[in-house]
Amino acid sequence: MAKLGRELRAQGINIVDLSLGEPDFNTPEHIKDAAKKAIDDNYSHYTPVAGYLDLREAICKKLKRDNGLDYTPQQIVVSTGAKQCIANTMFSILDDGDEIIIPTPYWVSYSEIARMTRANVVFVNTTSETGFKLTPAQLEGAMTAKTKLFIFSSPCNPTGAVYSKDELEALAKVFEKHPDVFIISDEIYEYINFSNVDGSKKQESIAQFDSIKDRVIVINGLSKGFAMTGWRLGYTASNLEVAKACEKIQGQMTSGTNSITQRAAITALDSSLAPTYEMVKEFSRRRDRVKELLKELPELKCAEPDGAFYIFPEVKSYFGKKSGDTVINNAGDLSMYLLNVAHVSTVAGDAFGAPDYIRISFANSMENIEEGFKRIKSGLGNLS
Repeated sequence: MAKLGRELRAQGINIVDLSLGEPDFNTPEHIKDAAKKAIDDNYSHYTPVAGYLDLREAICKKLKRDNGLDYTPQQIVVSTGAKQCIANTMFSILDDGDEIIIPTPYWVSYSEIARMTRANVVFVNTTSETGFKLTPAQLEGAMTAKTKLFIFSSPCNPTGAVYSKDELEALAKVFEKHPDVFIISDEIYEYINFSNVDGSKKQESIAQFDSIKDRVIVINGLSKGFAMTGWRLGYTASNLEVAKACEKIQGQMTSGTNSITQRAAITALDSSLAPTYEMVKEFSRRRDRVKELLKELPELKCAEPDGAFYIFPEVKSYFGKKSGDTVINNAGDLSMYLLNVAHVSTVAGDAFGAPDYIRISFANSMENIEEGFKRIKSGLGNLS
């Protein structure tokens, strides 16, 4: 959708982009200053595969401070983005014929990376009635003798679902009965949590439960919480065996992550999080406005997002409707119709394993959000 939007812009068409998967804020000045200093200090050489030691120490400090989790630097592997972290982990754990459980909706790369390992993907569908959160019964029902890995995100892309401590504990009790299953906890949207807009609470991680912590691989990074998407830095926290395996794989794929980014990351993690929470407050304000705008579109059913910066409305009430020669058969058709007719870019839900939905991002200015929903309302109004 981003590519199609750029093509239309090149033709002189004004497109409102509500497909954005990144903060529309710039990286805070103190982090940019740290990068400039790193250049002047000649951090221009190869880095250790797992990352600079002082960065891994800073990550351990952050995990203790924000999550109450204890790790050593040897358990941390720094990578070129959270996506590489996920790939390293999957290739470390999965083998031909293993099963990985993925609750839907899910971030698009989970299944595709898993398939590259030749593992079999087992999808478990969640619904808006449960807030798009997996229940313990669903998890237990999906377990087989071949289950090797489970992956989920909280806060979730695309739904914005956030698991509570009680919900995570209930899932942990299921994992206790299956000691050979690893758990990937994708926490990249950790800071964008609307119940914690001032940072007064800690992020609830499934790694907090000692009975399963050794099998949990925490995935995190700087892209969302620090507006550093283009800097490309993610990290894993895991048991030592998994960490060593991820380091070996990365050593053959890319070696160490960008040196300048790593130096800037130390400053980001060690400094005040005030800029992060100012950004989160703005996302919260936008979410509240989007909730109001959705009331003007009563045929769109939507669970309220508790985190991230997306809403994920069900749109199947528009299936079968048409405008002129354009017939809306599915969410993909609707998303393309909104792009080509209303000139608003969204993302069809089938990419996330939810074919009756579309993802709309509010990682854009309030002005563009207002204009985008105005256009969406007009475009939907022309369908009959």
